[in-house]
Amino acid sequence: VQLQASGGGLVQAGGSLRLSCAGSGRAFSSAGVGWFRQAPGKARSFVTAINWRGDRTYYGDDVKGRFTVSRDNVQNTVYLQMNSLRPEDTALYFCAALLKSFFTYNYAKEEEYANWGQGTLVTVSS
Repeated sequence: VQLQASGGGLVQAGGSLRLSCAGSGRAFSSAGVGWFRQAPGKARSFVTAINWRGDRTYYGDDVKGRFTVSRDNVQNTVYLQMNSLRPEDTALYFCAALLKSFFTYNYAKEEEYANWGQGTLVTVSS
């Protein structure tokens, strides 16, 4: 499965953006998907993840209540709705496919994912 993130841009603090992660291949609709981000000078960190059915989601503590992940398996796309954006949300955002067919307690670790797409840049101005 190939993944490609898009939808990044420049937004003011308090604004919203919706990112998309488009997948190709029949395996996409049966794969969990995770979103990670990498701020300048920092390591990549977990943002959120969603299972293949879309009925189980996980969020990093710093985005809970502000970000929402969803998916449309007909469109082969996973969405990340980001509200109440803060300057510290500025980062390159990546999506990736879960290696296993189910989430484990390691769902926030990069090693659980593969097929990383190229990131999309989100810049939040203060």
